[in-house]
Amino acid sequence: MKQWIFFLFCLSLISLQGQEDAAVPQISPESEEFQKPPLNEYYREDQFYLGINFNLLLNFPEGVSQNALSYGLQGGAIRDIPLNKDCTFALGIGLGYGFNSYYSNLRALESGGDFEYVILTDPDAYKRNKIETHLLEVPLEFRWRNSTRETFKFWRIYGGAKFGYIVGSRSKYVTTEFVDSFNNTDTENFTYGLTLNVGYNTFNLHLYYGLNNLFEEGVNGPDGQQLEMAALRFGLIFYIL
Repeated sequence: MKQWIFFLFCLSLISLQGQEDAAVPQISPESEEFQKPPLNEYYREDQFYLGINFNLLLNFPEGVSQNALSYGLQGGAIRDIPLNKDCTFALGIGLGYGFNSYYSNLRALESGGDFEYVILTDPDAYKRNKIETHLLEVPLEFRWRNSTRETFKFWRIYGGAKFGYIVGSRSKYVTTEFVDSFNNTDTENFTYGLTLNVGYNTFNLHLYYGLNNLFEEGVNGPDGQQLEMAALRFGLIFYIL
């Protein structure tokens, strides 16, 4: 009698197992119903940048003007931090390098570690006269783009600020007979300004408006007035990855 009870118990378990197998059909990985593991919720854009710009100086003293082509280069990396689930809004914080040159008829003269400035009135008397700066830069951007995880061409508007520290400045005066070049410590070490980068896909317009002066407070020009020239830069910026 016990053997029959054990046999009927095993038979009921086999029947229940068969019903469970029939209730849960097997789905092949190739089937559309196959659920792939979820992708990372966020994605990041534009984490490296390169740019070329044209440089202007505002608030020149009377009689001073720019000449030749003043240009600049920039490059660096930005940490892209998405702020919403669609990743259309983000915060960008980076570290980069900037080089800028400013050609003008305002010549710097060095004497015993001090500097004075004169206006060059004869353009045929020299070939080039400039001041150049090398900076470590920290861009801070609030970013909007209409990108998706699968698209690589999209509109972007990135606005914010850029902070810089000048690690080297040089004044250079060149004629056909000689070159006068020296480190110029009159420049303001810390720089800051507003930035705007706008564009589509590869080509994007870059704008930087400096909020402080190129030279330190107390540096005077040929007329004895303080030099209060601020930088305005515009050009192209290219984003990678």
